[in-house]
Amino acid sequence: MVDLDSEVPPLPPRYRFRDLLLGDQGWQSDDRVQVEFYMNENTFKERLKLFFIKNQRSSLRIRLFNFSLKLLSCFLYIVRVLLDDPTQGLGCKELNRGCSTNQNYTPGTIDWSPIIWVNRSLPLWGLQVSVAVISLFETLLLSYLSYKGNIWEQILRIPFLLEIINAVPFIITIFWPVLRNLFIPVFLNCWLAKHALENMINDLHRAIQRTQSAMFNQVLILISTLLCLIFTCICGIQHLERAGNRLTLFDSLYFCIVTFSTVGFGDVTPKIWPSKLLVVIMICVALVVLPIQFEQLAYLWMERQKSGGNYSRYRAQTEKHVVLCVSSLKIDLLMDFLNEFYAHPRLQDYYVVILCPTEMDAQVRRVLQIPMWSQRVIYLQGSALKDQDLLRAKMDDAEACFILSSRCEVDRTAADHQTILRAWAVKDFAPNCPLYVQILKPENKFHIKFADHVVCEEEFKYAMLALNCICPATSTLITLLVHTSRGQTAPWEAFRQITGTKQTLNRECQQSPEQWQKMYGRCSGNEVYHINLEESTFFAEYEGKSFTYASFHAHKKFGVCLIGVRKEDNKNILLNPGPRYIMSSTDICFYINITKEENSAFKKQEKHRKNHESKLTYHGASRLPVHSIIASMGTVAIDLQDTGCRSASGATLALPPDTGRDRRPSIAPVLEVADSASLHTCDLLSDQSEDETTPSDDEVSAGLEYAKGYPPYSPYIGSSPTFCHLLHEKVPFCCLRLDKGCQHNYYEDAKAYGFKNKLIIVAAETAGNGLYNFIVPLRAYYRPKKELNPIVLLLDNPPDMHFLDAICWFPMVYYMVGSIDNLDDLLRCGVTFAANMVVVDKESTMSAEEDYMADAKTIVNVQTLFRLFSSLSIITELTHPANMRFMQFRAKDCYSLALSKLEKKEREKGSNLAFMFRLPFAAGRVFSISMLDTLLYQSFVKDYMISITRLLLGLDTTPGSGFLCSMKITEEDLWIRTYARLYQKLCSSTGDIPIGVYRTESQKLTTSESREMASQSQISISVEEWEDTKETKEQFSCRSNHRNSTSSDQSDHPLLRRKSMQWARRLSRRAPRHAGKTAEKISQQRMNLYRRSERQELAELVKNRMKHLGLSPAGYDEMNDHQNTLSYILINPSPDTRLELNDIVYLIRPDPLTYVPNTAPSQKDSFCNTVGQDTREETQL
Repeated sequence: MVDLDSEVPPLPPRYRFRDLLLGDQGWQSDDRVQVEFYMNENTFKERLKLFFIKNQRSSLRIRLFNFSLKLLSCFLYIVRVLLDDPTQGLGCKELNRGCSTNQNYTPGTIDWSPIIWVNRSLPLWGLQVSVAVISLFETLLLSYLSYKGNIWEQILRIPFLLEIINAVPFIITIFWPVLRNLFIPVFLNCWLAKHALENMINDLHRAIQRTQSAMFNQVLILISTLLCLIFTCICGIQHLERAGNRLTLFDSLYFCIVTFSTVGFGDVTPKIWPSKLLVVIMICVALVVLPIQFEQLAYLWMERQKSGGNYSRYRAQTEKHVVLCVSSLKIDLLMDFLNEFYAHPRLQDYYVVILCPTEMDAQVRRVLQIPMWSQRVIYLQGSALKDQDLLRAKMDDAEACFILSSRCEVDRTAADHQTILRAWAVKDFAPNCPLYVQILKPENKFHIKFADHVVCEEEFKYAMLALNCICPATSTLITLLVHTSRGQTAPWEAFRQITGTKQTLNRECQQSPEQWQKMYGRCSGNEVYHINLEESTFFAEYEGKSFTYASFHAHKKFGVCLIGVRKEDNKNILLNPGPRYIMSSTDICFYINITKEENSAFKKQEKHRKNHESKLTYHGASRLPVHSIIASMGTVAIDLQDTGCRSASGATLALPPDTGRDRRPSIAPVLEVADSASLHTCDLLSDQSEDETTPSDDEVSAGLEYAKGYPPYSPYIGSSPTFCHLLHEKVPFCCLRLDKGCQHNYYEDAKAYGFKNKLIIVAAETAGNGLYNFIVPLRAYYRPKKELNPIVLLLDNPPDMHFLDAICWFPMVYYMVGSIDNLDDLLRCGVTFAANMVVVDKESTMSAEEDYMADAKTIVNVQTLFRLFSSLSIITELTHPANMRFMQFRAKDCYSLALSKLEKKEREKGSNLAFMFRLPFAAGRVFSISMLDTLLYQSFVKDYMISITRLLLGLDTTPGSGFLCSMKITEEDLWIRTYARLYQKLCSSTGDIPIGVYRTESQKLTTSESREMASQSQISISVEEWEDTKETKEQFSCRSNHRNSTSSDQSDHPLLRRKSMQWARRLSRRAPRHAGKTAEKISQQRMNLYRRSERQELAELVKNRMKHLGLSPAGYDEMNDHQNTLSYILINPSPDTRLELNDIVYLIRPDPLTYVPNTAPSQKDSFCNTVGQDTREETQL
């Protein structure tokens, strides 16, 4: 066998490790050949071309040298003109010609010798010859290097011809000295200087890699062209007039300026025809060249205005700015952003750079021309995917970048994909720039986890709509909290003037709105703020105390509502951590107040004034002192706390003496540190005699059906796990279909299921993943099992299998394919006995040719529902907030008309929430997701707002953090009397923190409405007089039972019409004394009868369809509407605000699971009771 090692040749020296370390030092002794590679051909011509043309820096130097030579030649020409004397005739003597030295000009004759010959000294001639030789040599060299096979193309170029004209005659004078004084038009070198300047600027931009230079180049070309024209005209006129007026350079300059400016004084004019011809030629050239230059400049200026130019690097380094990236900029989006962003005082000096790929529309352009915005907002047309555009916006120096999705796109998934790419591009270009991203669909959220703040539209939307069904007007509550308000208070005098018009409105209208609008307007100014406890005047004294103690006493003393804390070493915010939480000096406190503590002034009142104010009687809920501005020390809460500390049964807190029941104990004081005994008694809000302390058989049986746990399947990545009520086994997909029976059940409509609680119906176009967030809050573990409402999803399109797999674990969740356009679908899904109807804006209608028409179909459908089912609580989502004025629209209602005029006045004053006084918004009946855009904008200043909003909506569940719920004030709870006493009762018993009140009041009827009601009674009396007894009784029984939801016979409708016609004919035969008043009364009564018959007609339509579908019409309530009530929210009201019957109080209830770790067998029942307690109506005080 051959030895392989002996046949392997040794490695050459270049591959040895020693040579790799030491280098090829011994390569000379080797037989290797060194090869050099050139990027260009290694010839003399190519090297010259590389130096003169291709190399940017050397070429720039050559251009600069050439430009200097041309300027020097023009300067030498001016020197020659100043030193020349046209009367000497030096050129003529040298050529032995008879030259005329007559200095007087004779008309009709031209002496050509001063034009042909000039006086040029020898040193000046030498300088000009040197410049000419160098210029000609350089021109010939560059022509040779740029030669590409066509010699005539090089020769016939205008710069080459001008160079020959200016340089060759000087070279000839070297060999023929007689011609040294020959005139040579050296001033034409100004055009060569202009050409060299353009090339020099181009090379300069190439060297510094500047691409945005078109505007600068065009301005430079225009200025240089204008200067060259003027300089050529000055020198030409001056030289030709040597044979005429013999003008100086200054006279020639004066003539050219006067001529080109079209002034034409006429004091200086050319005398000979050559100079006149030159003036004509120059004017023609100017009329041709200058308009072309101006047109190009204007075009570039318009394009620059469209694209926005650049954001200055110097300004970016000295001033602060943020960048707003959008795919299309609408005026509403722009104004919402600017109003919310600049509402904060410390952001007044910030610049806003808008980066948008589309051209600025007319509305946005007009707004940005307003001085308030033109100095602070810069619009750049460009794409966030291009580094050049990001560099124009100076993204790397920006304080933040807001990336917003286009919700009006038909394909919302594609809009999210564009947003994701923009976020990636910005993160790649400027990794240190904070990102604030808005995403539409929750399944795309995990792609932008790296962003500092993310708001998912569908997550917030569905969670807010779900809480609207549990806690009324949650959408309005959140909207008011996340808006930067200026403490808006309705202009009462203006409202009085509006409602006090002579014809439409009357005095009753001017008094009814003032009270609720004043309270609602003041409380709407409350926002969420934060402060360190040890630096706070509000909370510093509560260090080492329990959270509930600090919250109650801060509200009692300063009127602020402490809602949450965050530990220094923890990023999680805890909403109402409960009485067991002890406040620390390093805690960050989050509170609700009119203004932040830093902007508050504290003033202590005199002691005798405190005693006097404590004895004052209650003057109504309109007395709302702003406790955050002036910390009043004499509120009712002070007296309550002192009384509670002195005795257990104070007279102030006792029930009124006229109650026939046993007197309840007074409100216990809030303990500084809660003990274990108090925690057991704090499980319920009421006394220990409630029925909920002992679970019934139904609850036990329900407990066997439901279990508490985390949903086993989530439809998208990134959803926060929530502890919910679940089924032990998932429901088959066939059983989720409400309107179709299967082998497991035979029910085909909602009535057949026999639900104990009323339904919650959601009308949506598709079952998106965001709809999952509607179900989760309604099935959260802290919701009592007996309060769970069945959920019916009314979908236009069948849901996907993965969505059904996610909802099949939740109890009483069904879907049905149908639309709210179809009455049969509404009746099958159980609309007649539904508690809430949620109408979600359809994605297919969000885009329309006219922007505000995107809500047209939704508004009309909801108005139809409102007319057919007047007792149904309808919650509607709209695309544009401005369209909420059409919800429950009544054209001739004077109250709605007055609110419309009030909204216009608020909008003129620059209000951020001009629509806040609209009744549907105040009552929480309408919601637009665009109102939550300010949540993302506000997070730039308040980085905690998104986290707090997610906790309030139940999108995130942090261990130890509370949740939002509500309770209803019943007659048994009115002994509490004021909001401060309620605050103390809740903090001392259950540890709940109240944050607001939802109040419903009876709306006072206007004059027209009162006449309408009076005329209805007159109608019944008139009918009784003129009709037979049987028909009258039928009519009267129908009218009297109208509000009691009794079904009427189908023959009532034609009977009413027949009665009205007979009654109208009989009235027309009479001749009343007061013809005008009677005619008005007749028209009113006719209209009321028409309205009454229209309602009866709608009721008959619904009942006929129900009978046709085999449904019982017994549950249809045809006349029980709430048109004469108004509802509104009081956020953190004053401590002395009176509680009223049916008030719904918003609570942040501590997490029941926080009491589990120290459980004994007896505490298990306490946990169950806490979880199962009523959060809406049956909580007793």
